[in-house]
Amino acid sequence: MKTIFDENLRTQLIERINTLNVNSTALWGKMNIYQMLKHCSTYEEMMLGKNQYQRVFLGKLFGKMALKEFTQDESPIKQKTPTLSQLKIKEKSGDVEKERKKWIALLNEYANPSDAEIVHPFFGKLSQEQVGQLVYKHTDHHLRQFNS
Repeated sequence: MKTIFDENLRTQLIERINTLNVNSTALWGKMNIYQMLKHCSTYEEMMLGKNQYQRVFLGKLFGKMALKEFTQDESPIKQKTPTLSQLKIKEKSGDVEKERKKWIALLNEYANPSDAEIVHPFFGKLSQEQVGQLVYKHTDHHLRQFNS
Protein backbone atom coordinates (compact mmCIF):
# COMPACT_ATOMS: atom_id res chain seq x y z
CA MET A 1 0.00 0.00 0.00
CA LYS A 2 1.16 3.50 -0.79
CA THR A 3 1.96 5.59 2.26
CA ILE A 4 3.13 9.11 3.06
CA PHE A 5 5.93 7.53 5.11
CA ASP A 6 7.61 6.36 1.87
CA GLU A 7 10.19 9.07 1.09
CA ASN A 8 10.02 8.57 -2.69
CA LEU A 9 6.21 8.80 -2.75
CA ARG A 10 6.28 11.85 -0.47
CA THR A 11 8.79 13.52 -2.81
CA GLN A 12 6.57 12.75 -5.81
CA LEU A 13 3.55 14.29 -4.06
CA ILE A 14 5.53 17.41 -3.17
CA GLU A 15 6.67 17.74 -6.79
CA ARG A 16 3.00 17.62 -7.82
CA ILE A 17 2.10 20.22 -5.18
CA ASN A 18 4.81 22.49 -6.59
CA THR A 19 2.96 22.57 -9.92
CA LEU A 20 -0.04 24.27 -8.27
CA ASN A 21 -0.44 28.04 -8.50
CA VAL A 22 -3.02 30.79 -8.11
CA ASN A 23 -4.50 29.91 -11.52
CA SER A 24 -5.04 26.21 -10.77
CA THR A 25 -8.70 25.22 -11.08
CA ALA A 26 -10.63 22.20 -9.87
CA LEU A 27 -11.88 19.49 -12.20
CA TRP A 28 -14.65 18.70 -9.66
CA GLY A 29 -15.94 19.90 -6.33
CA LYS A 30 -16.61 23.33 -4.84
CA MET A 31 -13.18 24.29 -3.49
CA ASN A 32 -10.96 26.83 -5.18
CA ILE A 33 -7.17 26.48 -5.05
CA TYR A 34 -6.78 28.47 -1.81
CA GLN A 35 -9.52 26.53 -0.04
CA MET A 36 -8.02 23.21 -1.13
CA LEU A 37 -4.54 24.13 0.06
CA LYS A 38 -5.86 25.42 3.40
CA HIS A 39 -8.07 22.32 3.76
CA CYS A 40 -5.08 20.05 3.15
CA SER A 41 -2.90 21.95 5.65
CA THR A 42 -5.68 21.67 8.23
CA TYR A 43 -6.01 17.95 7.47
CA GLU A 44 -2.25 17.42 7.93
CA GLU A 45 -2.31 19.24 11.26
CA MET A 46 -5.04 16.83 12.37
CA MET A 47 -3.23 13.74 11.08
CA LEU A 48 0.03 14.85 12.71
CA GLY A 49 -1.77 15.19 16.06
CA LYS A 50 -1.51 19.00 16.21
CA ASN A 51 -5.30 19.50 16.17
CA GLN A 52 -8.07 17.26 17.44
CA TYR A 53 -11.73 17.35 16.53
CA GLN A 54 -14.82 15.86 18.13
CA ARG A 55 -15.98 12.52 16.72
CA VAL A 56 -19.04 12.87 14.50
CA PHE A 57 -22.08 10.75 15.26
CA LEU A 58 -22.14 8.96 11.87
CA GLY A 59 -18.46 8.19 12.29
CA LYS A 60 -19.17 6.43 15.56
CA LEU A 61 -21.69 4.26 13.71
CA PHE A 62 -19.94 3.67 10.39
CA GLY A 63 -16.36 4.91 10.80
CA LYS A 64 -14.59 1.58 11.23
CA MET A 65 -16.44 0.06 8.28
CA ALA A 66 -15.57 3.08 6.09
CA LEU A 67 -11.94 3.01 7.25
CA LYS A 68 -11.66 -0.63 6.17
CA GLU A 69 -13.01 0.31 2.74
CA PHE A 70 -10.62 3.28 2.41
CA THR A 71 -7.56 1.23 3.37
CA GLN A 72 -8.31 -2.15 1.75
CA ASP A 73 -6.52 -1.35 -1.51
CA GLU A 74 -4.80 1.40 -3.47
CA SER A 75 -7.91 2.68 -5.22
CA PRO A 76 -8.12 6.48 -5.09
CA ILE A 77 -10.66 8.36 -3.02
CA LYS A 78 -13.79 8.88 -5.10
CA GLN A 79 -14.71 12.29 -6.49
CA LYS A 80 -17.23 14.22 -4.42
CA THR A 81 -16.50 12.26 -1.24
CA PRO A 82 -17.99 14.43 1.52
CA THR A 83 -15.69 16.72 3.52
CA LEU A 84 -15.91 16.77 7.30
CA SER A 85 -17.49 20.03 8.42
CA GLN A 86 -14.49 20.70 10.69
CA LEU A 87 -12.23 20.71 7.62
CA LYS A 88 -14.36 22.89 5.35
CA ILE A 89 -12.71 26.22 4.57
CA LYS A 90 -15.20 29.06 4.40
CA GLU A 91 -12.92 31.93 3.37
CA LYS A 92 -12.71 32.13 -0.42
CA SER A 93 -9.34 33.82 -0.77
CA GLY A 94 -5.96 34.01 0.88
CA ASP A 95 -2.25 33.62 0.23
CA VAL A 96 -2.00 30.60 -2.10
CA GLU A 97 1.81 30.50 -2.02
CA LYS A 98 1.90 30.60 1.79
CA GLU A 99 -0.61 27.74 2.07
CA ARG A 100 1.23 25.69 -0.55
CA LYS A 101 4.50 26.05 1.38
CA LYS A 102 2.77 25.27 4.68
CA TRP A 103 1.26 22.08 3.24
CA ILE A 104 4.66 20.95 1.95
CA ALA A 105 6.30 21.65 5.32
CA LEU A 106 3.63 19.61 7.08
CA LEU A 107 4.05 16.71 4.64
CA ASN A 108 7.80 16.77 5.29
CA GLU A 109 7.10 16.16 8.99
CA TYR A 110 6.08 12.60 8.07
CA ALA A 111 9.79 11.87 7.50
CA ASN A 112 10.03 11.67 11.31
CA PRO A 113 6.59 10.55 12.45
CA SER A 114 5.53 11.14 16.02
CA ASP A 115 3.86 8.50 18.11
CA ALA A 116 0.87 10.73 18.80
CA GLU A 117 -2.43 8.89 19.02
CA ILE A 118 -4.59 10.03 16.13
CA VAL A 119 -8.36 9.94 16.47
CA HIS A 120 -9.97 10.87 13.18
CA PRO A 121 -13.37 12.60 13.56
CA PHE A 122 -15.04 10.04 11.30
CA PHE A 123 -12.83 6.92 11.27
CA GLY A 124 -11.85 6.92 14.96
CA LYS A 125 -8.51 5.77 16.35
CA LEU A 126 -5.91 5.18 13.63
CA SER A 127 -2.74 3.12 13.54
CA GLN A 128 0.40 4.70 12.07
CA GLU A 129 -0.04 2.47 9.02
CA GLN A 130 -3.59 3.78 8.52
CA VAL A 131 -2.41 7.37 8.97
CA GLY A 132 0.22 6.87 6.26
CA GLN A 133 -2.25 5.34 3.82
CA LEU A 134 -4.98 7.92 4.43
CA VAL A 135 -2.63 10.89 4.15
CA TYR A 136 -1.25 9.56 0.87
CA LYS A 137 -4.74 8.96 -0.55
CA HIS A 138 -6.07 12.32 0.66
CA THR A 139 -3.13 14.21 -0.85
CA ASP A 140 -3.38 12.31 -4.14
CA HIS A 141 -7.15 12.92 -4.23
CA HIS A 142 -6.81 16.70 -4.01
CA LEU A 143 -3.91 16.82 -6.45
CA ARG A 144 -5.98 14.87 -8.97
CA GLN A 145 -8.88 17.26 -8.23
CA PHE A 146 -6.63 20.11 -9.41
CA ASN A 147 -5.16 18.12 -12.30
CA SER A 148 -1.72 17.85 -10.75
